[in-house]
Amino acid sequence: MSTDEKEKNAAREVATLGGGCFWCLEAVYVELRGVEKVQSGYAGGHVANPTYRAVCSGTTGHAEVVQVTFDPETIGYREILKVFFAIHDPTTLNRQGADVGTQYRSVIFYHNEAQKQIAQEVIGELSAARLWPNPIVTELAPLNGFYVAEGYHQDYYANNANQPYCQVVIAPKVAKFRKEFVGQLRR
Repeated sequence: MSTDEKEKNAAREVATLGGGCFWCLEAVYVELRGVEKVQSGYAGGHVANPTYRAVCSGTTGHAEVVQVTFDPETIGYREILKVFFAIHDPTTLNRQGADVGTQYRSVIFYHNEAQKQIAQEVIGELSAARLWPNPIVTELAPLNGFYVAEGYHQDYYANNANQPYCQVVIAPKVAKFRKEFVGQLRR
């Protein structure tokens, strides 16, 4: 790796977010300018190397999450969080639509104290704005491990756009995101 490549990689930041099904989050973040990589996975549980089946059972404590690697020169962590809050319902405890269980909880796993502070500020601002009729229940927790999901979960929407779940659940979220964040889409 060249010195330029090392410097470029060192300047990247990572956000780890859970807001329901990881397929929905991934489908949005891959279209956001400044995002360089999105991986679906699991975080927040007590079992090492969990499987999708185990996480879905609700017994591992993990949430389905995406890990978003981004260039902070192009998009900041605050903007990553604004997209996060726009694409899921942060007021439903352990649920997003028909997906129910702790694995679908709204959660921000912060990587450092700066991310924690920004997340607290954004949650405070959104709570004060009263955008939802119910209070925000998004969990804020330190990241204590991230496990990449099985290969078939990666790029799920891009590879399965014609499946009913993708058409009924993911496509409307992507369309809403594109409309609301048109100026921040990849060109």
